[in-house]
Amino acid sequence: MNKKFVYTSLALALSFGAMAQDKNAIKFSAPVNKERAYEHLSILASDEYEGRETGKKGAWMAAEYIKKQFQSFGLVGPVKGNKDPYMQPVGISAKKLSGISLTIGSQTKENLKDYYVTAQTTPAAGFNVKANEVIFAGYGLNKDDFDDYAGINVAGKVVLIFATGDPTAKAPAPTQGRRAQSSVGSQQAKIKYLTDNKAAGVLVINERVDNLSDAAKAFLTEGTAGLKREDAAKNANSLPVVTVGSAVANQILAGANTNLADVKKKIAETLKPATVTIKTPVAFSAKLIEEDIKADNVLGFLEGSDPKLKNEVLVVTGHYDHIGLVNDPNATDKVNNGADDDGSGTTGVLMLAEAFAKAKKAGKGPKRSILFMTVVGEEKGLWGSEWYSDHPIFPLANTITNLNIDMIGRGDDNRPGDNNFVYIIGSNMLSDDLDRIGKKANTDYVNIVMDEKYNNRTDPNQFYYRSDHYNFAKHGIPVIFYFNGVHKDYHQPGDEVSKIDFPMLAKRAQIVYYTAWELANGEKRPVVNKNEDGTPKTN
Repeated sequence: MNKKFVYTSLALALSFGAMAQDKNAIKFSAPVNKERAYEHLSILASDEYEGRETGKKGAWMAAEYIKKQFQSFGLVGPVKGNKDPYMQPVGISAKKLSGISLTIGSQTKENLKDYYVTAQTTPAAGFNVKANEVIFAGYGLNKDDFDDYAGINVAGKVVLIFATGDPTAKAPAPTQGRRAQSSVGSQQAKIKYLTDNKAAGVLVINERVDNLSDAAKAFLTEGTAGLKREDAAKNANSLPVVTVGSAVANQILAGANTNLADVKKKIAETLKPATVTIKTPVAFSAKLIEEDIKADNVLGFLEGSDPKLKNEVLVVTGHYDHIGLVNDPNATDKVNNGADDDGSGTTGVLMLAEAFAKAKKAGKGPKRSILFMTVVGEEKGLWGSEWYSDHPIFPLANTITNLNIDMIGRGDDNRPGDNNFVYIIGSNMLSDDLDRIGKKANTDYVNIVMDEKYNNRTDPNQFYYRSDHYNFAKHGIPVIFYFNGVHKDYHQPGDEVSKIDFPMLAKRAQIVYYTAWELANGEKRPVVNKNEDGTPKTN
């Protein structure tokens, strides 16, 4: 650690340590209360909003409600170039397949019975592959001691292989339990070899095709939604892949006078490849249809009052989406209301936005700017916050901190009978300054227990990586994640408004409010003195 860093940190520590209660902060905290919390949450987590699933009607309704609240507070929509400046469209699309077919010889096979194709492994242009022969390449390995492709040029050919496995791998010791599949024997590695060597297509043998569950069939039929990442086209698997069951595999192998059982036995006994070219015609095709899904982050901006500091931005987030309706026609309660997850955090963001907006109207607004943002797609994989961090409205270099609120309305089953706490996660991961500011704000104004049980990177629950703050932290922006832990109604229809502890919701939101007040008005932004992996910064 260099001396310059030590002296700078000491000076900042003394500066932050000199903070005392701010009468204006207390005065304008009034909207952060249990009554206002109930008013917002009873709407957002109502049955009418159908569990707010990303891309569905309920999420659109929630986004519109939040936008109207931001407008009523006097916040500005900062998204330039969009028809609605309060909405940041998030690039999400659903991929579905049509025109799926597989023919072996002269026989047309049945999709979801004899084989399946996934949208994820289908090239954007779809595929239409025809061949007069198939290369059966066993386990699809190309190792020095076992090469299924020795002397074989797969370019332009259709190849049939087992999905996984490596007959040369050593058996696990009795105490090791189930052996993890080696990377060389994984389906991903096998397909990469064929892609790199320009095969025309691959038929992957997976005996689970023989007994696909109804849920698996529904998943394959409905397609999948995903974020339009900029590297998606570059990383997409361009090799047509069809997964086939035992019947299809045996029909092809019959052309070489063998079958699955015999060829597996032969390879196991000889530990030699059984590669063979089979003169059986095959044809398979699929067309990929990609449809955009409407999903938006909702942004409300409050410009800072200090000309020298207003370009620095504090971001306060909570995700407004949840998991939608129950997929069970016999369920008596069909709505996953998501009152705690994360209707409570969204409510917190709204209360803070109103409080700071009132302070500004009274001429006591924050020196730095604040972006209040409710994000979508958290339940799908932190999509909304990832999209913002990749397409920021305000430069990430100017973003001083992210305060993220995700579940602050209930207790933790591991702390029965005691809700007077909040878990803080990430507060000291990147910045000791931020950690001090957050804890001092609690001591000075609220004084509840700040539990750091999950405030580490090795927590088995991985909470540090599981909410929207992480998409800021990974860019070196210091964060605090406020959280009440998990309860029996987590991701269940029982996560209802009636079970919310509104006094504690308001109290936890007050911690975020006072921390935000100190950050937005402090002389200096928090110094980032640690790297994302926790190691000290040296410059």
